[in-house]
Amino acid sequence: MKLSVPRTTPKFNPIITPQTPLKTVSKSPNPIPTITCQVKFRPCIDIHKGEVKQIVGSTLSDGDGNGSGLITNFVSEKSAEEYAEQYREDGLVGGHVIMLGGDPLSRAAAVKALRAYPGGLQIGGGVTKDNAASYIDGGASHVIVTSYVFSDGQMDLARLRGLVDSVGRNRIVLDLSCRKKDGRYAIVTDRWQKFTDVYLDQVSLAFLASYADEFLVHGVDVEGKRLGIDEELVKLLGRFSPIPVTYAGGVTVMEDLEKIKHAGLGRVDVTVGSALDIFGGILAYKDVVAWHTQQEKLIV
Repeated sequence: MKLSVPRTTPKFNPIITPQTPLKTVSKSPNPIPTITCQVKFRPCIDIHKGEVKQIVGSTLSDGDGNGSGLITNFVSEKSAEEYAEQYREDGLVGGHVIMLGGDPLSRAAAVKALRAYPGGLQIGGGVTKDNAASYIDGGASHVIVTSYVFSDGQMDLARLRGLVDSVGRNRIVLDLSCRKKDGRYAIVTDRWQKFTDVYLDQVSLAFLASYADEFLVHGVDVEGKRLGIDEELVKLLGRFSPIPVTYAGGVTVMEDLEKIKHAGLGRVDVTVGSALDIFGGILAYKDVVAWHTQQEKLIV
């Protein structure tokens, strides 16, 4: 389905909006804006076959059989429930529980995580109109959807509207994870293996925002590879997303958090996965939480 914005879609300033105050501090001919709004760290819990793992998402596939093509960066000894309890204790809201497999073990682990932190986590992976309400009833603040809405390379608007009817727009996070194709960012689905005909730009983001409370966007080309962030994608999201948006992919060092903050004009939240020491990386989780707390103290 080709996207088109209805004539009644409200216009918005793609650079500066009421929710994104900027303060100019330079007297030069080209003043540099200083970000004064809050950017949040959104934690994650990725579950595969019942275990918390960090996997290079682009290596996932339904037909991987014994998983020989899967690249796994980390397998945790802690349960999803324990991570949820940690995030609750640290006051981190809006984290993502992602079921990387549709197996019963992964679903059971995800449900336990939701119960450990009711209202504090979002859930994705196999969400449909038929099961979305059960996850909300089970403690999820939002459901995250991609493949259910983007099917066979196209957007299924009927499914998206049905999902809104089921749980309400304010309970939906659209996962718009994308890869570069012909110089543009195309939404990918089916475990990031299939390109859709929907590209991220001002028109598509404005249209999709009328069906969701938030966006979640993985930069698939850098996700799980610790290669640094996709700064071009972050800039696009900061400039054009009219609703809250979270970026994931490539964060390796603390400086990457500041890059996201400035490239995204203070409007793009961030998820960190395999780089964190709690997932086998070298970036201290406590330092990221401290950075998050510091952002809360900034002028909004």
